[in-house]
Amino acid sequence: MISAPDLSEFFVRVADTLVDDFDVVDFLDNLTTQAAAVSGAAAVGLVLSDHRGRVRFMAASNESGKMLELLQIQNEEGPCLDCLTTGIPVVNADLAHAADRWPRFAPRAIEAGFQSVHAFPMRLRHKVIGALNLFGTEDARFEADEVRVVQALADVATIALLQERSLTQAETLTEQLQGALNSRIVLEQAKGALAHAHGISMGEAFDQMRSRARSEGRRLVDVATEVLAGLEGGGRP
Repeated sequence: MISAPDLSEFFVRVADTLVDDFDVVDFLDNLTTQAAAVSGAAAVGLVLSDHRGRVRFMAASNESGKMLELLQIQNEEGPCLDCLTTGIPVVNADLAHAADRWPRFAPRAIEAGFQSVHAFPMRLRHKVIGALNLFGTEDARFEADEVRVVQALADVATIALLQERSLTQAETLTEQLQGALNSRIVLEQAKGALAHAHGISMGEAFDQMRSRARSEGRRLVDVATEVLAGLEGGGRP
C-alpha cells in the first residue's frame, strides 16, 4: 500500500536536489530509502547501465537490497535485467513461482527470505538507463494506480539525476552516469575499510560518512575519499 505522507516526503526530497550542489550518490541512496518507505518494501535496490551497457549496482535501502542486486548481476538474470532489456516494468512477480523465469536468482532470493519483487525502468525518453527494484518478504501486490505511482517515482528520479545537463549530447549523459558509478565504487571501498577498522557494520559505516558529509556540507564521495586516504595512511579517518 502506497503511503501518502511518505510520498509527499519523497517529492520534497527530490525538490531539494534541484540545486547546483547535487550529490548524485547521496541522492540515489536517499531515493532507495524513500521508495522503501513509500511502498512498504523490505528492500529496495537501484542499478544503472554504464557507457558499455554493463549493469552496475548503484544504491540500496539496506544490505539486503545490495545483495539482491549483486545476485542478479552476477547470475546475469533477474527482474532488474528484464526491466533494463525491455523497458517494461516487472510487477507482482511471485518468487515462489519464478524458478522457470529466473532459475538462479529466484531460489537464492527465497532463501534470503524474500517472496515478491517489482522492477521499474528509469527511462530517458526511449533509452533505459537503470532500474528501481522493490523486494518484499511477503507476497505484496500493487494495484494499477500504485504501479503508476512507483513508476512516476522512478521517472522523477531519472529527471533529477540528469537535471541541468545537456541531454541531447550522448557523451554528456555517459560522463554523468560514469561519474556516479565511479563514486559508488569509492563509497563501497570506504564503507568496507571503515567497517573493518572500527568493527562496525557496513550500514553503520555508511551512516557515519553520510552524517559527516551533511554536517560539513560536503559531497559524500569526497568524505569517502578522505576516509580511504586516512586509513591507508595509517591515521584515523
